[in-house]
Amino acid sequence: MDHHHLTHPENDEQFTGLTVNSGVSQPPVVNPYLRRRRKPLPSATELVEGILKGDTTMLSRAVTLVESLSAEHQSVAQEVIEKCLPYSGQSRRIGITGVPGAGKSTSIDVFGLHVLGKGGKLAVLAIDPSSERTKGSILGDKTRMERLAVHPSAFVRPSPSAGSLGGVARKTRETIVLCEAAGFNNIFVETVGVGQSETAVHSMVDFFLLLQLAGTGDELQGIKRGIMEMADGIVINKADGDNIPRAQLAQAQFRSALQLFPPTESGWKPEVLTYSGYYELGIEEVWEMIDRYFEFVNANGYFERKRLQQARYWMYETIDEQLRRHFFDNPSIASMLEEKEQRVLTNRQSSFTAARDVLDAYFSANFPQ
Repeated sequence: MDHHHLTHPENDEQFTGLTVNSGVSQPPVVNPYLRRRRKPLPSATELVEGILKGDTTMLSRAVTLVESLSAEHQSVAQEVIEKCLPYSGQSRRIGITGVPGAGKSTSIDVFGLHVLGKGGKLAVLAIDPSSERTKGSILGDKTRMERLAVHPSAFVRPSPSAGSLGGVARKTRETIVLCEAAGFNNIFVETVGVGQSETAVHSMVDFFLLLQLAGTGDELQGIKRGIMEMADGIVINKADGDNIPRAQLAQAQFRSALQLFPPTESGWKPEVLTYSGYYELGIEEVWEMIDRYFEFVNANGYFERKRLQQARYWMYETIDEQLRRHFFDNPSIASMLEEKEQRVLTNRQSSFTAARDVLDAYFSANFPQ
């Protein structure tokens, strides 16, 4: 009896005259004569040459490899990163966060154009772990960054949906290296103002900007204290028209709230400014604040120190992530975990001994004594 009968019992002898074909896994292409030609993968050397020339097509392809889960792509990607590393680091990395609805896309569009107006090049990257749940992505926002999306000196890249936040963040950090090697001297890393992604962004940028809204009444409640502590600058959006007094009130509230926080590691006192993304008011002032920050941390050596700390942090983060993956992706461990979980849930074994058994099995298989 062939496998055809196993998957489709209707094909058995007793049902003569009735046959069911096994379905195709890949539906046919609309045009059967269309032969899909995959472009051959450029080599690491070709990619690096293209990136160093500032070729954004090559940059995009390299970023796609960085985000890919295939082992072959990863090895090319890592080689490209390694070769681009000496040419990276020459940029201002700015993290931008804000509660949903704070007008992040408009602000990034406006700030971005301001930077480009000064003759720089700008890459906008995103870390959006929520895209994993909703499968949507910041690309919805890309349409709201209307002018940046089409600007020749801007490179806008949505969040890689690499699963865990650690994975997404590591890939974004690697993308920063590639963008810098391609001559992008301003990097914006944007994130949604919720949860853990701020910490990840904070660990890869030099300046962390928090966008806030005025006039919603819950300025201080709406934002987690942890995010406030990370911010190097807070800007209150929509300070225009009859919203100006409310924006100024919010500004005063934030200023007094910041005084209660311990001094920052850099010694910089976070500033609170108001602006209007829509009417493009106060943009220059926000940028001057960022300039002042960079002068300050370059003068006291904090800039370099923070970058080195970040490099060390990412080494350990990557080790953590790869170890976890190696463990959880192991099929025999996966089945053992299921069985142990049942034992723990039915009170036949304690959590601790169950964990120890699984780890012992893992270590003895991978690192025999």
